[in-house]
Amino acid sequence: MSTEFASLTTAPETETEAKSGSTVMRALGWVSIGMAVAALSIYVGYEFRTRYKFNKRTPYDFYSNAGKAQASEFGMGV
Repeated sequence: MSTEFASLTTAPETETEAKSGSTVMRALGWVSIGMAVAALSIYVGYEFRTRYKFNKRTPYDFYSNAGKAQASEFGMGV
C-alpha cells in the first residue's frame, strides 16, 4: 500500500512540474514571436519612411545648393 500511496502523491507533482515547464516554454515562445514581429515591423516602417521621403522631393530640391559658394576654379583646367 505504501507504494500505491507514493505513486499517487508523486503523479500530481510531475504533472504540475510538466505543466509549469510547458507554460514557461509557451510564454517564452510567445515573447520571442512578439519580439520578432516588432523587429520586422520597425524595419518595414523604416523602409517605407525612407522611400516616402525620397519620393516627396520637389523640383526645387535639385537646386537647393545653388546659392552656396564653391571654388570656381575646380575642374576648369586652370
